[in-house]
Amino acid sequence: MSSSKPQVPVPASVLSESQWTELNRLIAPLSGAQLNWVSGYLAGLAHSHQPQAASLPLSQAAGKLTILYGSQTGNAKSVAEEYRDYAQGAGLVAELFNMADYKAKKLKDETHLVIIVSTHGEGEAPDDAVELHEFIASKKAPKLPALKYAVVGLGDSSYEFFCQTGKDFDQRLATLGASRMAERLDCDVDFDADIQSWREKLTEQLKEELKSPSEGQVVAMPGVSLKPAGTLYTRKNPFTATLLTSQKITGRDSFKDVRHVEISLEGSGIEYRPGDALGVWFKNSPSLVQSLLEALALDGKAEVNIGDENMSLHKALEEKLELTQSYPSFVRAYADATQNAKLLQITTDSAALRDYLATRQIVDIVREYPGRLGAGQLVGMLRAISPRLYSIASSQAEVEDEVHLTVALVEYEAFGVQHQGGASGYLTHGLEEGQEVRVFVETNENFKLPADADTPVIMVGPGTGVAPFRAFMQEREAQEASGDNWLFFGNPHFTQDFLYQVEWQRWVKEGLLGRVSLAFSRDQADKIYVQHRLLEQGQEIFAWLQRGGHFYVCGDAQYMAKDVHQALLSIVSEHGSMSAEQAEEYVNELRKAKRYQRDVY
Repeated sequence: MSSSKPQVPVPASVLSESQWTELNRLIAPLSGAQLNWVSGYLAGLAHSHQPQAASLPLSQAAGKLTILYGSQTGNAKSVAEEYRDYAQGAGLVAELFNMADYKAKKLKDETHLVIIVSTHGEGEAPDDAVELHEFIASKKAPKLPALKYAVVGLGDSSYEFFCQTGKDFDQRLATLGASRMAERLDCDVDFDADIQSWREKLTEQLKEELKSPSEGQVVAMPGVSLKPAGTLYTRKNPFTATLLTSQKITGRDSFKDVRHVEISLEGSGIEYRPGDALGVWFKNSPSLVQSLLEALALDGKAEVNIGDENMSLHKALEEKLELTQSYPSFVRAYADATQNAKLLQITTDSAALRDYLATRQIVDIVREYPGRLGAGQLVGMLRAISPRLYSIASSQAEVEDEVHLTVALVEYEAFGVQHQGGASGYLTHGLEEGQEVRVFVETNENFKLPADADTPVIMVGPGTGVAPFRAFMQEREAQEASGDNWLFFGNPHFTQDFLYQVEWQRWVKEGLLGRVSLAFSRDQADKIYVQHRLLEQGQEIFAWLQRGGHFYVCGDAQYMAKDVHQALLSIVSEHGSMSAEQAEEYVNELRKAKRYQRDVY
């Protein structure tokens, strides 16, 4: 079989034939972006071995680029890492920091700063950005007249406080005297094209302003290393895995359908750690696609363009476009196209629009307000599918080349029709055992077990929030960890909804899980939730914290996590004999020390 690549002769004066063969073997599977990064890395290594370059300190450069990210689910982190690699590939000296690991006082020493940050909840900063977010808004923040900066905010326009954290950083840095290198970029869920355009323009500007010690030669930063093969699978380059099982683990009479999902990663080289998440690229159900086509009287065989790819409308709707989550941009575009007066009126009131979207999928909107669109028009109104992230419910120390998830099927009836969530429906009903699913690992450095296996651990995970704590326990068992473990778990009913009950009971029997506090909300007249159990055990919880314990929370961000946070503050105040302000400071110090970690959504 002939190759389309030109045959390059062995550069015998530089490499031996065996070295040349090995080099080509290593680079053959790499993408263009990966080759670009590797070339920059190797050029930097070569430069560092030149005597004259080695003696030139980094500080003699005209400046350097610092990239800070704050990420709740991993998107901002991925964008920041990709931009770091892109900037280095363009010859820039670039350093990347998680905001949680960045010393805020260093801001006054920076010359060029890029901030990439997400927003969650009601305009709240992600957990790893809270400290820096508070610092730049405080009186301790220094004046920054010499700083040039750019901000990228990631968010979802379906929410009221769209990209609010990015807006906060942008406004505060300007108030401190820093100057913008570019206008703030507010990214919606479908952000790839916007990011690409932004980074190309900004990098060209930075190349003019920042000169490396070797007049533009790429410099490899300290600590940069080639990535292992498994990490080459990313959001943009997922691994095609195999579904092993999708087993219901709630009872027959439960009003929840929760599945234990097992996926094979065999042959991928992918590694993950407890606390990480698995990204799942899903397909919309064929029945949902057909319903939308019928509602708009469109031919699924019609040809459409998605980026640089031509495909049938049916394939585009099934594999490429978001249908199960509705969003303001679609409603506005559809209202403009159909000129429906009532729908146009809804779009003028942001609060009314959010309420309208809460229970409706795309097909519900077009059924309610019938109209006629061309295939290309429809595609232009819809945003791209985004992968869904699930907290990993297994440790590789236990399951090796598998990854386990705990998936709650989103299912409800509205407008006389049964609805399902996109990814949850795909994993529970759309796939059969043995079929393929595209996945990638999203690392989460802000939700990790303590390095010292003797450290006590308190885990608060109601519902499917228990998933990462199953992984924690498998890992602690493999480590033969001596640290105490305490689980707080809640769900509606003991008999129907005690997820992984047998496993928790085994760990209790074997002594690994020292304490379990359960809150089954509907098993008695008064509803009891995990925050109530925390308050009941407040004295003991504070004692665990005082002896170095770590406190973890996973699950619903809108209600549960806030209630648990307030309970923690109350516990610290009461049992630590502290004022409200002192308790707040105590909990903040736990967070800064990474002893209070949350994985909320």
